[in-house]
Amino acid sequence: MAGSYPEGAPAVLADKRQQFGNRFLSDPARVFHHNAWDNVEWSEEQAAAAERKVQENSTQRVCQEKQVDYEINAHKYWNNFYKIHENGFFKDRHWLFTEFPELAPSRNQNHLKDWFLENKRSEVPECRNNEDGPSLIMEEQHKCSSKSLEHKTETPPVEENVTQKISDLEICADEFPGSSATYRILEVGCGVGNTVFPILQTNNDPGLFVYCCDFSSTAIELVQTNPEYDPSRCFAFVHDLCDEEKSYPVPKGSLDIIILIFVLSAIVPDKMQKAINRLSRLLKPGGMMLLRDYGRYDMAQLRFKKGQCLSGNFYVRGDGTRVYFFTQEELDTLFTTAGLEKVQNLVDRRLQVNRGKQLTMYRVWIQCKYCKPLLSSTS
Repeated sequence: MAGSYPEGAPAVLADKRQQFGNRFLSDPARVFHHNAWDNVEWSEEQAAAAERKVQENSTQRVCQEKQVDYEINAHKYWNNFYKIHENGFFKDRHWLFTEFPELAPSRNQNHLKDWFLENKRSEVPECRNNEDGPSLIMEEQHKCSSKSLEHKTETPPVEENVTQKISDLEICADEFPGSSATYRILEVGCGVGNTVFPILQTNNDPGLFVYCCDFSSTAIELVQTNPEYDPSRCFAFVHDLCDEEKSYPVPKGSLDIIILIFVLSAIVPDKMQKAINRLSRLLKPGGMMLLRDYGRYDMAQLRFKKGQCLSGNFYVRGDGTRVYFFTQEELDTLFTTAGLEKVQNLVDRRLQVNRGKQLTMYRVWIQCKYCKPLLSSTS
């Protein structure tokens, strides 16, 4: 099935995703009746055309001098982006609670355990169901043991005098922002708060504390000046997730959830693994890393012109910001190499429609959930 296409190419879809996918295009004549269609099946011809387009726009690469500039001055390009758009470019992501129930109110500490127990009975490496129309390949492995999930809300024992250096500060294991919280979420690449504020508005758990960071100081300033920003429940800070010398303001093993929404794709591919490794160390045993990002052959990738390609599947936009387009296998390697175990790794193929202009836009996103297992005997 998937072997009919090159790596990362759209394949015949065979398994329906429960959360997002519930509107299927069975009659092409009805394509402009709705704004979007879920789990859209790609034909072999469409997949081959997408591959040819990527090969075409990748033939001419950005010169090395400019590539160095885009890397060194990446923060300036993102600051300019947020100075221009402020908080009007991205919409608040209220869909998060459907796609990631781990973020929902009052379900934080029990949802993973309940979900695991419910699904463990019928655990299979790959499920297929063609009865509900076109769907997508969904592989889930429920490797987080129930013991691990029960351990989720407990802070691993830390020696009293152990500290971690953060910039010019010494962060003690029992003295850091949100140290008294019972459930801690970190969003990396928070932008102007389109994920953070829906969480704070929706989740009234008194034990919740949310951390959020971004490469752009302009973005963080917009977060901190937002009327919804509450320092007693949230801590926003500037951070470069590729900077190995700069620590996060929390101890290792202290976070329940780490969110990566369209952020990993913005950094140089060679630096992704170390960034994920460092984030993985911050998770508690049983903690989750949640990701949603661009998939291979997304409409955005096909629209790039010659001369915008930096390296394989990595491009620079007209404003100087960069973007990578992933395969499921690439993301699985990044997370498992960091010691995490797969819970979910799926492709979300959607057909978005501009009914006014009679345009169709094929989007390809990848959604992942990976958990941190119990501490091994060698830890």
